[in-house]
Amino acid sequence: MVREILIDRYEIQQQLGKKAGRRTLLARDLVIGELVVIKLLSFGHEFEWDDLKLFGREAETLKSLSHPFIPRYLDYFEVNSPTIKGFALVQTYIPAQTLEQYLQTGRTFTEAEIKEIAKAILEILIYLHGLHPPVIHRDIKPSNILLSVDAPSAACRRHRSGNSVGEVYLVDFGSVQTVLAIESGTRTVVGTYGYMPQEQFGGRTVPASDLYSLGATLIYLVTGTHPADLPQKDFRIQFEQAANLSPSFSNWLKWMIEPSLERRLSSATKAIAVLEKPQPRNLTTLVVDKPHGSKIQLTKNGDSLEIIVPPAGFDSSIVLTGFFAIAWNSFILFWTIGALSAPFPVNIPFALFSLPFWGAGFVMVYKLLFHLFGRIDLRVNPEQIVLTSELFAWKFYRIPAWPKQSVTKLVYIPRHLTKSSNGTITSVIPAELNIWAGVKKYQLDRSAIQSEAELEWLAHELSHWLGIPITRE
Repeated sequence: MVREILIDRYEIQQQLGKKAGRRTLLARDLVIGELVVIKLLSFGHEFEWDDLKLFGREAETLKSLSHPFIPRYLDYFEVNSPTIKGFALVQTYIPAQTLEQYLQTGRTFTEAEIKEIAKAILEILIYLHGLHPPVIHRDIKPSNILLSVDAPSAACRRHRSGNSVGEVYLVDFGSVQTVLAIESGTRTVVGTYGYMPQEQFGGRTVPASDLYSLGATLIYLVTGTHPADLPQKDFRIQFEQAANLSPSFSNWLKWMIEPSLERRLSSATKAIAVLEKPQPRNLTTLVVDKPHGSKIQLTKNGDSLEIIVPPAGFDSSIVLTGFFAIAWNSFILFWTIGALSAPFPVNIPFALFSLPFWGAGFVMVYKLLFHLFGRIDLRVNPEQIVLTSELFAWKFYRIPAWPKQSVTKLVYIPRHLTKSSNGTITSVIPAELNIWAGVKKYQLDRSAIQSEAELEWLAHELSHWLGIPITRE
């Protein structure tokens, strides 16, 4: 189609891109003498009516937009030439390369540059999502983001000052959807695998869906690897090993790509605020509600978190344990008195023999008293994490003021059964919540936290506050 003239006005210069049923062309407007971009939808064997619906929606949406970093709508017409039949959308030409093209040529981006790109796109999303009705792009990816390193225009300089990475544009609104269309029941699954959140696969899209796509795009810039090619765990993209990022930015990216819509950053405004001033991930939502009737106290105060597990108190479960502890220690007491009453030095070996039994008896009494009167106190702030067990005036440090960043893993093990080789159940293993700090493992005391629901709730709270996923074993 090179040199072909459409509707006696647009002379085709070259083809910029092509995919099923569509072409993107660079053309010259013979009336004003400027370069423009023409998107063609052709009626061929690959044509589907959904394509025409999306193409028309893109034209109508682009016509209603006015933003310095979004291509401007120019024209829309039907094409009926010997070489092609279909529809054409004309928009302004932006002389810039896509992020995908930069990556393919081997360019790498610093963390500061990636943050600038993130802020630029988030500012565009604030505009799009703030329209009435809100506009959702649905296909944010490196090939749909342009980066121009030329001197910015006066309008661009007024809109964004001090942008060192260049001017960032969001293009290709071919997958765009308005919230009004969603509410009216019009849902079409579109997007690009690797950049689509889970809800988009089901045809549901919200403004936070664009945030996920942006997060996956930034991960591509960080790692140089397509998000679909990175390992996943619990549907979360595992990018940390392939990137060298500051903890705050890494945590922000994790928040952007949360698979669960309820746990993800909810708006572009919130995302840009957290990017500029990092904060704990669970200030916005609770993943699991506190179990009804739980006496555990959880306090969030600014940038600190405190969990207090009060004494379990008296219940029927400790009656048998109490009787056994009394019987055990009484027997050891009489044994020791009898051993010490024997002639010296015969009494010495017997007395020493009783020491391990005294140790076991002491542990029983401690667990009994802790169940009745002890409490657990877990404190987390930006500098450290401290876990203590308190009984009367005594305080035992289980995690002795480790730096917060030393916590590498949070392991939740649900209650499970063990079976013998013939399939017979041999024991019931209660639930566990283990905190790994460096090479050491610390367990929240099961004698104080009786409910598995409480333990799982605490696991989710700590996961969000620390910014690390829950590992289930």
